[in-house]
Amino acid sequence: MKKLVLAFDTSNYTTSCAVFDGEQGDNSGRLLDVRPGELGLRQSDALFAHVRRLPEIMDALEIPGELMAVGASETPRETEGSYMPCFLAGVAQARGIARVMGLPYFGFSHQQGHIAAAAWSAGHMELLDRPHLAWHLSGGTTELLHVTPCGTAVRCRIVGGTQDVSAGQLIDRTGQLLGLPFPAGRELDRLSRGAVEKRSYLPKGDGCRFSLSGVEHKMKQMKERGEPAEEIAYFSLASVIRAVAQATGEALKELGDLPVLYSGGVASNSLLRELTPGGIFAQPRYSTDNALGTAILTWRAVNSLG
Repeated sequence: MKKLVLAFDTSNYTTSCAVFDGEQGDNSGRLLDVRPGELGLRQSDALFAHVRRLPEIMDALEIPGELMAVGASETPRETEGSYMPCFLAGVAQARGIARVMGLPYFGFSHQQGHIAAAAWSAGHMELLDRPHLAWHLSGGTTELLHVTPCGTAVRCRIVGGTQDVSAGQLIDRTGQLLGLPFPAGRELDRLSRGAVEKRSYLPKGDGCRFSLSGVEHKMKQMKERGEPAEEIAYFSLASVIRAVAQATGEALKELGDLPVLYSGGVASNSLLRELTPGGIFAQPRYSTDNALGTAILTWRAVNSLG
């Protein structure tokens, strides 16, 4: 019988669980429901939504084998003090299953899971065992990380990124301004393809760090002038891409010629992929929040026990 691990990730956007057998994996996930016009959920509401949603998500997941271990995303990052209540839903489910079935439990950070899922789905699992740069581009995070192996997982050191608004926040605020549903990334990406002028702005920055608030200000001015939604969508996305490209270049100068991995929901953007030659991108479904990366790390951890 095939040996599997089971893992959970309950972020502020998505309820998900996944299985992994060392080569192949399957993720079952669904976005949390957000009322039209709002930009996300309060943590208490997200936690309650996960608790209600988890049985449905698990019912949709096929477990074709014998479970060896259970894992979960416990924190946003692996740094001390990193905490977000919504992850408690997945942790409670995972620890409960592990206890009842007499299986080992492993906890990781949401960020570590993103990197593992991105590396696996891009066909570059070797990145988990060598230093590289990784962008975590999401609704709450825009960080450039220097990633190094740490046991069976990875250690992430922030070397760059936004100093104010995250890339995902900027995209969702642009979407809100244009009347798009939350989260707005997919629709904004589609809308940007209709742009003709294709303007952008290089955000102010210092080395590997930058500020996106200026992009937001200019985007609002475009709306006030009555410019087409397609041009506003392209402007916001392309400006983020320019900031990311410049910060990446600065980091490579400092740290050497390292592979660059892109993960997080914003990394599923087709314009970013098109305008970033040489980047290693996750498959779009594994750029967004998912539990497969945590399952991959759980597999590596349980198999290290011998």
